[in-house]
Amino acid sequence: MTRLSAPRTRMLTRLTLAAAALLAGATHAAKPVTWDDIANDHKTTADVLSYGLGLTAQRYSPARTINTRNVGGLVPVWSYSFGGEKQRGQEGQVLVHDGVIYATGSYSRFFAIDARTGKRLWTYEHRLPEDIRPCCDVVNRGPAIYGDKVFFGTLDASIVALDRATGKVVWREKFGDHKVGYTMTGAPFVVKDQKSGKVLLVHGSSGDEFGVVGYLYARDIDTGAEVWARPMVEGHMGRLNGKPSTPTGDPKAPTWPNDPNSPTGKVEAWSQGGGAPWQTASFDVETNTILIGTGNPAPWNTWKRTAEGDKPLNWPSLYTSGQAYVDPTTGDLKGFLSHTPNDAWDFSGNNSVLLFDYKDPKSGKVVKAAAHADRNGYFFVTDREKLAKPGAAHPWKQDSIIGAWPFVDGITWASGFDLKTGMPKVDEKQYPPKPKAGQDKGDSIFVSPPFLGGTNWMPMSYSPDTGLFYIPGNHWAMDYWSENVSYKAGAAYLGQGFRIKKLYDDHVGILRAINPVTGKIEWEHKEQFPLWAGTLTTAGGLLFTGTSDGYIKAFDSKNGKELWKFQTGSGVVSVPVTWEMDGEQYIGIQSGYGGAVPLWGGDMAELTKQVSQGGSMWVFKLPRQVASR
Repeated sequence: MTRLSAPRTRMLTRLTLAAAALLAGATHAAKPVTWDDIANDHKTTADVLSYGLGLTAQRYSPARTINTRNVGGLVPVWSYSFGGEKQRGQEGQVLVHDGVIYATGSYSRFFAIDARTGKRLWTYEHRLPEDIRPCCDVVNRGPAIYGDKVFFGTLDASIVALDRATGKVVWREKFGDHKVGYTMTGAPFVVKDQKSGKVLLVHGSSGDEFGVVGYLYARDIDTGAEVWARPMVEGHMGRLNGKPSTPTGDPKAPTWPNDPNSPTGKVEAWSQGGGAPWQTASFDVETNTILIGTGNPAPWNTWKRTAEGDKPLNWPSLYTSGQAYVDPTTGDLKGFLSHTPNDAWDFSGNNSVLLFDYKDPKSGKVVKAAAHADRNGYFFVTDREKLAKPGAAHPWKQDSIIGAWPFVDGITWASGFDLKTGMPKVDEKQYPPKPKAGQDKGDSIFVSPPFLGGTNWMPMSYSPDTGLFYIPGNHWAMDYWSENVSYKAGAAYLGQGFRIKKLYDDHVGILRAINPVTGKIEWEHKEQFPLWAGTLTTAGGLLFTGTSDGYIKAFDSKNGKELWKFQTGSGVVSVPVTWEMDGEQYIGIQSGYGGAVPLWGGDMAELTKQVSQGGSMWVFKLPRQVASR
């Protein structure tokens, strides 16, 4: 037998290991994520491939190994620290594919983690300039995945594609000037245009508080090239294949008094109008429609967007603070529903739009519907087929509302919605008065919900088993006043002052289950601290969420009974997920306190000072002997 020398042995070992690594890489790369994988994400349990656990964004998993009988036995499998000094605002929802967790973190970071062991596989840290302008913390809400790439947005108004096996940059596209306030915090979303057959990467922009004009973009998923761009402020021109396409809305019927077509001839508010679709879309395959919420108009000061001497509701500031229905082929608006016309309170409209089947209690007819819990405190059920039908140049479809019910207490700005007109019944005393001549600010008024909303970005979920929606909400209010304001590039463009206040002494957070047919609150759970995490439902009869004082919790989705909790060491302001691997079911969530509340929260900032900073990923499962029960 020939004996190899030590150097040759070491060389052969290195070559063998390298070959094994290449083979493993080839095996990993041999499982690209397909459109069929994404389209069926809501049916499968081995992966989590989309924000919302499916195109409909219901955040429901058919996994049932962990259930109401055994959830109390959940134990941590591992935790992974995101490390460094960048420890705040972990608001992400992770994706899981082929035994790998893909997580984004604060300050535009990306992590690939072995789902079995918690071992880091690779990291990507985006090089951010010093002059970024994030409004509400340095958060990132998650990635998208397709083929052999993963995608995420960054705080300097870029979107990046990474090789999912190595973390190397495949392409990067900058879509806005970060110096004037453009940024990106939401997770991108993958859709397939049913007309052309093209798979597109869809994402929005952020920056309403700096007076940018919000855009929704569709990109070639392989190259990052822009396919179309749709501005969400009336009168601005869209783009298709690099050329001007169609204006948003009808320029002959302006709903912004400072539109160039209006009699005043002023352009400030219209040209800096907000409307940024900064959360993540859902997708209706049947009607080939992208559904997404749009942000608040800019400035917050409603009088900048109301004709002198007129009423604000006569100038609804389209297409902000509502839900937009967009054609994936052209980027044109098919329909739009305004949640808060001429939004004077920064209620925005970005919360997720969930698709579900609604059974009309009178006719028994099943309606293809959408549900949305808004920052303004109302839960909307709408006819999504009506909204998805291409309409006139002004696709404003307030007649699409099936129901609108309050899901939090103490709403002051409106007493409800007129279902015939689709318009809110606004208390005009809730518009903050203008500053008097020679004064810098107007008189203060008391408003509830405050600008942080009855709920905020944190997505609700739906269970087809119970027929209920689960909304993470908050009971709070604000003192609110108008201020004089002029636009200056890169500076906050609000024209309002505020202080957040508690509504009740015993709690701020309120988790509620609402019936979409009756609007009835079926059960509720109170939390001392604000709720700022999303919810997840499962076929095991469970509802998972996180709390600002550090817990991940599990509830019985039928009655709201708390069944299990675990302290993660920092506030939880992210979105839980679940998947199955090696015959076991896992629960995963990020921990790390931050977000808008401690930055903007007034009395809430004082309350939450006791919450420790952090930045980590936690994974849980049942011991095998418990899971088998």
